[in-house]
Amino acid sequence: MTGLALGIYLLWLILAFGVPIAVTRRRTGGQDSGMRISGRLQWAGEAAFGVTGLVGLANPVLDLLGVLPRIELLDQLPLRILGAVIAAVGVAATVYAQLSMGPSWRIGVDVAERTDLVTAGPFRVVRNPIFASMLLTGLGLALAVPNILSFGGLLLLYATVSVLVRKVEEPYLISTHGADYLGYARRIGRFFPGIGRLRSP
Repeated sequence: MTGLALGIYLLWLILAFGVPIAVTRRRTGGQDSGMRISGRLQWAGEAAFGVTGLVGLANPVLDLLGVLPRIELLDQLPLRILGAVIAAVGVAATVYAQLSMGPSWRIGVDVAERTDLVTAGPFRVVRNPIFASMLLTGLGLALAVPNILSFGGLLLLYATVSVLVRKVEEPYLISTHGADYLGYARRIGRFFPGIGRLRSP
């Protein structure tokens, strides 16, 4: 099961980052990778993403080596199988959410750039379906390889995306799209349906 979890994680890295960056480069003739990272907070967030990425890779490897003990209560085959299924669904959902963004897909925010406000497809369910899908993938992988490191990485991932969305993305979208985004954000939850909607002033 640990080997399967490692395979799912590597596939997720390729599909969630490698493929979109390659597609963006090809679409723009190699002039753009889709990376938009500026300011201390965004750089700190990307550094935290890097840490979670290393945790995601190290966790199954250390488990295969027998270095990390599993959480006994969660070390049950049915739960681990369920975790692998959840992780696979999270990978598929991540790809679907990214495809739904079309040319508006970016990593990070450039405050000088204006992109379309995407509210269709999975964006009708939550405002940040890519991050939500990443969290789902992380939850599945933590259940598939249940130990302190995997759940610590999941908590770090949630904290990172929460800060970036609240402090970087939402202020940018409000300043760029104004009432259109505010109306959308008051109807649709942040990461979970109905939860994290912006309140009317």
